[in-house]
Amino acid sequence: MRAEIIEKQTAAMRENGLDAIISCSPENFAYVSGFVVPSQPLIRHRHAMAIVTADGTKALFGVDMEASTIRRKQPEVPTRIWAEFSDDPMVVLADQLNELGLGSARIAIEMDYLPAGDLMRLQAALPDARFAPAEGILARLRQIKTPGEIALLRKLSRIADQAIYDALASVDEGDSEMDIAGHLTRNVYSLGAEHFKLLIVATGERSVLPNVGPSDRVLKRGDVCRVEIFSVIDGYQAGVCRTAVVGQAPDHADDIWSHLVDCKYEIMDKVRPGASCRAIYDSFIAKLSQMNLPPISFVGHGIGLHLHEDPYLGLTPVLGKPGSDAPIEENMVLGFEPLCYDTGHGFGMQNKDMLLVTAKGSELLSDYSNTDRLIVCGQGRQQAQSRSIA
Repeated sequence: MRAEIIEKQTAAMRENGLDAIISCSPENFAYVSGFVVPSQPLIRHRHAMAIVTADGTKALFGVDMEASTIRRKQPEVPTRIWAEFSDDPMVVLADQLNELGLGSARIAIEMDYLPAGDLMRLQAALPDARFAPAEGILARLRQIKTPGEIALLRKLSRIADQAIYDALASVDEGDSEMDIAGHLTRNVYSLGAEHFKLLIVATGERSVLPNVGPSDRVLKRGDVCRVEIFSVIDGYQAGVCRTAVVGQAPDHADDIWSHLVDCKYEIMDKVRPGASCRAIYDSFIAKLSQMNLPPISFVGHGIGLHLHEDPYLGLTPVLGKPGSDAPIEENMVLGFEPLCYDTGHGFGMQNKDMLLVTAKGSELLSDYSNTDRLIVCGQGRQQAQSRSIA
């Protein structure tokens, strides 16, 4: 179990008058334990939970199919295993909570993840306990990253950035989006990621589509290519997007890209402790309007165990409160993405990076490729050909 995270949770319990926090989503289980139970994100009823009490007592709860994985990862932590096809997991959990002295406690649990029927059965099995929502508390704790989280997100950012750049350097006119995806997925694994999420490959006329996977479309000279991937280790993820051209940029592409690069540096300059999330977003929208590019609802967001976490740099609510703003704080990690999906010229462009908030400003974590100019596909192949001729 992760000592820094448990310390943060016990402090939050003192602040909120709680006796225990139960983390039951795959993301928050990983936040406390340091690993993801492999089948939990895929099969919703396979509950895995991490229990932390106000005095720092730790316990785990998991399904029999994953017992060996949980015990191998956390052999020293008391664990209650429930049988998938013969137990009511909520009855087993209630018994475990009773043994931990929580039978009449005030317990925070993730009500936005645990199915309503399960929560009702847990309350019936533990009638003297009082349950409160944990999701807001956990979301707030996760906004401020620990040194270990920052180091991992820096590594993941560079993996995603290099994986995309090398994939684009390996393809050219006549190759397909599937070829890009093949290079990209191989690169992500070879660079050290455990797996990936949300692979986006959108080229030519498809580059205006926000979240599409690769197709058999063949690259043509003058295509704009948007490629994004989230590299993953221990449940943490870093999302990077790069835009490239095949051969040469189409009309207007260089000018629009230069404008989005200016947006990137303006955002980086404004991100610092105490800055207003909404003010940064408003300045971005004003910058977009200078080229009559359509607005989007946000330009950045927290990131870590979810693809999107609070706070948002945009119109979106902070911690579910409509119309709210939030200050930037030191040790937040943000995914920020100056973009325009539909430029009005038949292509979309996006430059998504990972940014750490430092004491005095910000640090770019996805710093492998130079995005000041559009990436040109096929550069790796051309260099290989030049070496073979030499």
